[in-house]
Amino acid sequence: MNSSAISVRHVIAWIAIYLIVCGIIPTALDMLIWRALNKEISAWLNLLTMIVLNSIFLRTLIIRYQLKVRIFSNISLKGVLLACVCSVLFFILLDKIIDPFIDSIFVTSAEEYRRTIELLRQFPIVSFIRVCLLAPVVEEILIRGCILDSLQNKYGLIFALVISTLLFAILHFNFVQTISAVICGLILGLLYINTGSLFICILAHSLYNTISYFTSVLL
Repeated sequence: MNSSAISVRHVIAWIAIYLIVCGIIPTALDMLIWRALNKEISAWLNLLTMIVLNSIFLRTLIIRYQLKVRIFSNISLKGVLLACVCSVLFFILLDKIIDPFIDSIFVTSAEEYRRTIELLRQFPIVSFIRVCLLAPVVEEILIRGCILDSLQNKYGLIFALVISTLLFAILHFNFVQTISAVICGLILGLLYINTGSLFICILAHSLYNTISYFTSVLL
């Protein structure tokens, strides 16, 4: 656990900064500069930009509050098995049950999500790195490794779990994804509390994204 505590107000401010630095800025650079180049080169440059900006943001946050983020601590066979079970559970519960139901109600949001899938199909290798590797690592370090731990130190476990889950959902802009992200974020939070391992959460998140990626993007 982290020795430092961050207030909710500061956490929300950092999430807002994250959305600007790691969301709006890469998109703006892609639209204004990278897209003037070859499309595939543009995709790789956009990915590189996201990696650099996410790394700078996380390092700044960790140093600012002297957070102790240990990715490879408390790894166990039980934790790995739990991660595998969670990833399959996510796929069945979210991709096969909840998401199709939400799609049938919120048609516009579902169409937006389908357009996102089509964009991912254009450059599958870049998309795989972004969705299945970069996103799980960054989101778990930020939400579970930094925010959940810090809020727990200041406000207690339940409050920290609820707030970190909601903030995790906010990171997923599409409404269809947001509802699924609440469920996913809650379970990942419980997994982190149960195992005390950030790596296990990253593994579960990455495995789920990989399963979902291969079934929705590549098939």
